[in-house]
Parts: sequence; structure tokens; C-alpha cells
Amino acid sequence: MNRRRFFFFTLTLLSSLRAARSSPLGKAIYIQPLGDALPEEDVSLVVLALRELYGMDVRLLSRTPLPQAAYYPAGRRYRAERLLDYLAPRLPSDGERILGLTAADISTTKGKVYDWGVLGLGSMDGAAGVLSAFRCHKKSRGAEHARQRLAKVAVHEMGHTLGLPHCATGGCLMHDGEGSVLTTDTEYDLCSRCRARLASEGRPIPPSPKIPWPHP
Repeated sequence: MNRRRFFFFTLTLLSSLRAARSSPLGKAIYIQPLGDALPEEDVSLVVLALRELYGMDVRLLSRTPLPQAAYYPAGRRYRAERLLDYLAPRLPSDGERILGLTAADISTTKGKVYDWGVLGLGSMDGAAGVLSAFRCHKKSRGAEHARQRLAKVAVHEMGHTLGLPHCATGGCLMHDGEGSVLTTDTEYDLCSRCRARLASEGRPIPPSPKIPWPHP
């Protein structure tokens, strides 16, 4: 294990112990890596971000191949809604949400465009979400920058599964990406409005999380 992987493993372990002691959610959140292309460091940062910002008990499932039934040959990518259909039944009985992670490009239908490439897709107040690192690398400053973008998208999509809509507040992680990964570079934390909404629904989150990316 190299120094970088040891660093992420240590952070993930410490955060896991803290989350296990007290979680505002009654059940665990499961992360399902899809395919072998996504680096372990990307998965670790997503797990860490969800634990820190939501105070969740986040558990990692073993990697599994991308389902061929979700592949869209015409676009040479995977349909996000089919991945959600694949993920939802894989949620363990002690879990509340499941989030799929992949390095492959994914798409969904937006308006009149059937094959619209997306960073992620989460069922509003539903059991499953999925996100892709593919677009996080566009115009990035390197692997670490792209990894931080992916973790921000994970917080965003998990927010949708918890019932949070897009937010108009600048810098909020629930801000609408409007089709561009570049908007993640201006985002940092969940705003007070989104925090209040979660609290009103009985889902309070840590007031002062250790955010694992630099302030814009």
C-alpha cells in the first residue's frame, strides 16, 4: 500500500468509527463501485465526504461489473436510470440508501434529448443514486481535482435521495450543475437553507464538518 492509499484508508477508517458511534439516519448508506476502472482513492474520498458532510454510517460494498443491460450502444455509455433500477434491489436489508460509483460515462433523458450525458442521477427521496467520474476529468487540473469534483457530486446526488431539490444559493453543493462540471469548482458546503430543510425532516447533519476539499 503506497503512502497516498494509506492516507485515504486511515481517514476513511477514523471517519467510519466516528459515524458508527452516532448516525442521524437509522440505517446505513451503501456505496457500490461499478466496474474496475475507478481508482480506490476516488471511492475513498466519496465515502469520506458523505460521512463528514452528512454524518452518515457509510459502508462499502465489493466491486461488481457494470450491468450490460444498462449499456446504450448508440451513445457508447450507460443509461443512468437503468443503473438505478439495477442498484435499488442490491440495497442490503440494513441499508437506507445505495449509491453507485463508476468511471464509465452515463446519460439520461433531458427534455427532447434522449441521450444527455450527466455527472450523476439520484432518485428524489428514493433509495438509489449513481454518479460517474467520466466528466469530472474535463478541464480538470489533475487527478486530485477530478476526485474532489466526484466527491462533491456524491454529496449532491445523495442530497437528492434525501429529498433535497436543486438550490439557488451560490456555493451550495445542491446547486444545479446546468450540464457543466465546472460549477462544482465554485461549490464547497451545503447551505443553511438545505441544512434547515434536512433538520426539519428529522435528518440533522454535522454543523461543522471537516470538508475534504479546499475552499474555492
